Amino acid sequence: MSAENKVLVQRMVDVVQNQHQLDCMGDFFEPNFVNHLDHAPDSPLNSIEKAQQVFTQMFTAFPDLRVTIQHQVAEGDTVMTHKIFQGTHQGAFMGVAPSGKPISFGVIDILRLENGKIVEHWAIQDRLGLMQQLGLLPG
Repeated sequence: MSAENKVLVQRMVDVVQNQHQLDCMGDFFEPNFVNHLDHAPDSPLNSIEKAQQVFTQMFTAFPDLRVTIQHQVAEGDTVMTHKIFQGTHQGAFMGVAPSGKPISFGVIDILRLENGKIVEHWAIQDRLGLMQQLGLLPG
């Protein structure tokens, strides 16, 4: 099961995050997967719709966004993936006008899967590094 789950997560990264095919999220995620980063739990949108909004903002700001898997470990129904997000700041993001500058930041995702779908998500994101690169904080 662990090897199959790793392959599914790798495919999700390729299709959703690298090819920017947000309409395919349902192929990888249960509609109401538990996103432990959810800041709007009372929203009428399901978890996939909320994630699509976040990625739409990312892809608008960084239209060339690419995600590279650095490390991946799986055990049972859980997959941990260390990824690097890279792109060029070409659209407004977090209130910052496009700068044309490259950005790069790390993310560690922990995903729990059931029956071939992601049902839970945790993440550690280098938001400080991203904010510094966008000029929101001193570097």
